[in-house]
Amino acid sequence: MSLPVWANDALLQQAYESQQSDIQVQGEGIVSRVLADDDKGSRHQRFILRLDNRQSILIAHNIDIAPRIPNLTMGDTVQFYGEYEWNKKGGVIHWTHKDPNNRHPHGWLKHKGIKYQ
Repeated sequence: MSLPVWANDALLQQAYESQQSDIQVQGEGIVSRVLADDDKGSRHQRFILRLDNRQSILIAHNIDIAPRIPNLTMGDTVQFYGEYEWNKKGGVIHWTHKDPNNRHPHGWLKHKGIKYQ
């Protein structure tokens, strides 16, 4: 298990360029797109954040474990703490919730001052 890292844009860009995964990160971005929920297996609220460096990050927030962010709209700022996984589109942040088995760092999302975990 890696130690938490503040995910500034340079760190996330480096992780993307070197195709790194399983990195526990914290950061924030602006919602550029709200996607339909992923209902295959565990349900996930999905949206894309744009970082200051223009990198896109998909947030996959497990809503079977944690509450969904209500009324999320384009332009909203969302802070995150979770695990980065590389993909060719910019990466995915998941584990943005508490681990019910306490084997993984507890993640979260923060929107308008409210933490969702």
